[in-house]
Amino acid sequence: MPQARIHIKKSDDFPKLSKKNHRITSPQDTTYNCIAYAAGDMRRWWWPGYSSFWPPNVPYNDTPKAFFALFATLGYQLCKGAEIEDGIEKIAIYCLKGVVTHAARQLKTGIWVSKLGQIEDIEHELRAIEGGKYGFAKYFMSRARA
Repeated sequence: MPQARIHIKKSDDFPKLSKKNHRITSPQDTTYNCIAYAAGDMRRWWWPGYSSFWPPNVPYNDTPKAFFALFATLGYQLCKGAEIEDGIEKIAIYCLKGVVTHAARQLKTGIWVSKLGQIEDIEHELRAIEGGKYGFAKYFMSRARA
């Protein structure tokens, strides 16, 4: 990956992130978050509790089950892993201590993309944002690529 700097508040937020495993793809923007970005919506913040949007009939909490239901409304279903598959779009759901913390989306190239909270969007290796405040990529969902 090309070298880039990310504007993080504390290095322990993303202990595995380095100049070699990510690239910034957009400037800082507080309009949307990682869940919205994974869902393809860069107009609003998606999160239960204080969001500008949360789909109706989806459990209103931050458990993995609620996020499975959320992404199911977009045509995703649980799958076994992160491996790239022709014609398939995948998302990774990150968890820490049993709650969802983040989501990333896989591009056709196999590279993953994320919105880091209120800061930049990045391209990154799947495991590059693990270990700190996001925990680990624990669940994967897939759908046919449009």
